[in-house]
Amino acid sequence: MKKTVNNELFQSSMLTILISYTVFSMILTAETFLMQWETWPLIPIGIGVVASWLMHIQKTFSDDQRIWIYSALIMFTFFFYGSHRTSVFDTVAVMAIVLILYTMTGIKPLITFLQILYYVTFGYGLINMWFAGEEFDTLMITRAILHIAVITAISMIARTIISKWISVLHQSRDEIDQLTDATDRLNDFLANVSHEIRTPVNAVIGLTGICIDEEDNPEKLANLISVRDAGRRVAEQIGDILDYSEIDRSKLTNNYEDYMLASVLNDLVAEIRPFKPKNIELIIDIDPAIPSVMNTDISKLRKILRHLIINGLKYTHEGGVYVRISSEKEPYGVNLFIEVTDTGIGMTEEETERISERFYQADSGRSRKGGGLGLGMSIVSGFVASLGGFITIKSRPGAGTTVTVSLPQDVIDPAGCMSVVDPNKLCLGAFLHFDKFHDPNVREYYNNMVCNIVNGLGVQMHRVDNIGNLEKLLDSVKLTHLFVGEDEYLASSEQLEKLTSEMTVVVVANEDIVLPPGARAKIMSKPFYCFPVTTVLNAGFEQPSEAERGNMYCRGVTALVVDDEPMNLTVAKNIFKRYGMIVSTAMSGQESIDMCRERDFDIVFMDHMMPGMDGVTAMKHLRADKAKEHKGITIVALTANAVSTAKEMFLSEGFDGFVSKPIELVELERVMKRVLPSSVITYGDDENEKKAAAPEAAPQNITPSAEHPSATVASNDDTSDKTEKKPVDVVFDIPAGEGLASGSTAENPDDVYGALKALGIDTDMGLDYCLSDGEFYKSLLMQFADESDEKRGKMIKCFEEKDYENYKILVHALKSTSKMIGDIELSEKAKALEYAAKENRPEYIIENHESVMNEYRMLTDGIYRAYGITHGSGSGEVM
Repeated sequence: MKKTVNNELFQSSMLTILISYTVFSMILTAETFLMQWETWPLIPIGIGVVASWLMHIQKTFSDDQRIWIYSALIMFTFFFYGSHRTSVFDTVAVMAIVLILYTMTGIKPLITFLQILYYVTFGYGLINMWFAGEEFDTLMITRAILHIAVITAISMIARTIISKWISVLHQSRDEIDQLTDATDRLNDFLANVSHEIRTPVNAVIGLTGICIDEEDNPEKLANLISVRDAGRRVAEQIGDILDYSEIDRSKLTNNYEDYMLASVLNDLVAEIRPFKPKNIELIIDIDPAIPSVMNTDISKLRKILRHLIINGLKYTHEGGVYVRISSEKEPYGVNLFIEVTDTGIGMTEEETERISERFYQADSGRSRKGGGLGLGMSIVSGFVASLGGFITIKSRPGAGTTVTVSLPQDVIDPAGCMSVVDPNKLCLGAFLHFDKFHDPNVREYYNNMVCNIVNGLGVQMHRVDNIGNLEKLLDSVKLTHLFVGEDEYLASSEQLEKLTSEMTVVVVANEDIVLPPGARAKIMSKPFYCFPVTTVLNAGFEQPSEAERGNMYCRGVTALVVDDEPMNLTVAKNIFKRYGMIVSTAMSGQESIDMCRERDFDIVFMDHMMPGMDGVTAMKHLRADKAKEHKGITIVALTANAVSTAKEMFLSEGFDGFVSKPIELVELERVMKRVLPSSVITYGDDENEKKAAAPEAAPQNITPSAEHPSATVASNDDTSDKTEKKPVDVVFDIPAGEGLASGSTAENPDDVYGALKALGIDTDMGLDYCLSDGEFYKSLLMQFADESDEKRGKMIKCFEEKDYENYKILVHALKSTSKMIGDIELSEKAKALEYAAKENRPEYIIENHESVMNEYRMLTDGIYRAYGITHGSGSGEVM
């Protein structure tokens, strides 16, 4: 018996058959009494109807078993009806209907069963008529033949329909499977590509940020900032691709955390400022009744807000974007309402309906002005659904768009999200001339926001729109704070600066404003919203915020960074150095374990994907070792694996925190503040603080040895311990000229690079990986060559033993290292072998293994020749 191919239709057919069976049984019962037939069959018929419904409701037996039981009961009822002489010729209509109903089940044997039962019932009825003395004339005989032919034809048609239907469904299923497989492969490809790109993007953002801190030349500084911002944009788009692929594959996982809305918005505002055109106003209006601490997936909440605001700014050419955030109490906590309204181009009804479709942009096409991948609203819709909320969109062409999102939140602290210490001691003035905005909606947005700040904080505010009215106000009211618009300040700066001795004057302005020399007014960068206002008003009562205290430092904190890629270690070392940390590095899980057994580290940053021992396994070994000593250890996952499930996985495995690559300093500092003792965290921003943040490297109690050839410590003045052993860390030291033919390398590096290029090595790419450090690149090439015999031997052994699992790990390493030195062709071939091993395609490995190994050997021989070194003698024998 064939299984049903469409469960939904099958279930529907079962219910239809049961209802028809019940109705037919009721009609038959009535006819039995009217025709005075025997009544005893009504008892089993009634029991059968009740039993069928009970089996259907309770799901007794399997679906296929139940349909056969129903059919047997229905056929008993049908036989009872057709066995009477008065009903013999009426059975054809009943059976025709039954056959049509049973076609919906898609089970051909049932059709045959009903057909045979009809022949038996009809034959039995004709026999009864014969013995009752009925005359079988020509009309009677032709009627009987016609009825049999009708049922036969209907049965054949029903079986043909089922066959065609099954064929179409199987074909559709195959096509759906192919499309699903193609979609999954595309999403996997996008995710893999995105992960690969994150590493160089991490270097761009991290090292550019370091250069920005050290650069004084304004022109170079502007260029570096542009490079950093471009890198951040690439990182954001990579994140969007990863988010979208998770949504598309229904693999989203929520990571719930307690959060403060003020912290989320402060970070978000800093992130979106570069995207805000100067002529567009961004107004953020917060309901003060929102609980101060709630619980949700912070990352998804931040991305929802970011995409909605950026979308509003992107499609608004004049006017502004108004963000209203409020809450409504519910039994489970609150519903957080986010309403983003813009005065932009708007959308038609059709565009509004399509807005959540993948890659859709309302102005898509050659003439579109908005940038991005078109994933924003798809990501918002997916995240909102994942968090159990809903989204509505209202828009009209030329009249702007309003997007409303509702998200359920658990409440941790029900106190209001903003307040001032002593509102009775405050008297605020506002020299804000809102009429300067041509769009009446913007004026309304600002008025609403200011009113909500005043009412929410419970303070008094006096607003004036010109300098004359301000002077009159000052004659009658003593202000503690005066908030001034940018244009208003620039037009009356002398008068306003005189007021700074009597009150706090705050200029609400764009970031590029330049105050007059000696100005004492404070600048509050737009957007103008409640949390910075609250900070200013509480400045005289509370400790300064972290932003006001300056840069964060963790002076003297010993950190171990574990990563198998030297470039990642270089970036991480420089980033952590800026915090005054004493940084050691390890390039494998086992090496980190050995180092932690010889000394204690305050914090360990652990990469995940490493050959030999991955980061999770290494972390568990570290915890086990420290548990034996009755000590704890702080371990943070530092990985390019940024999908939503990664953070939950790392935390559930036992990591104390999670930081994704590229490293975002805001996120890094948030994690460090959470996992490190508050006593080691300080703040400052002057030169003395920065110098104090760079202590000499503390004694490490580790000396380079055969067991730890790479145990180097990156001090903040770059006085790292060095070893003459073969280097495997980010510090590579080969004495100048060692192993070089006379008159080559050191004197003529161009000749060496020419020889390397002849081998197919893109030296420009290799130098990029080495941060344009020629000595570092040389050391990397020598390491690649020195390790080749051992690595190639291991690959050959795994190949011969058909150990494709370890073979996959080894060719994965070859893929990365050959790419790092600039040999893209070898890297791609190694990548193909890796995927073949991963996908269990030994025939491809057998066909290509030898040629890749030969190319690997020829490459390393060529590297030695380029540097004038005899292969096999180490890096010290001259040709």
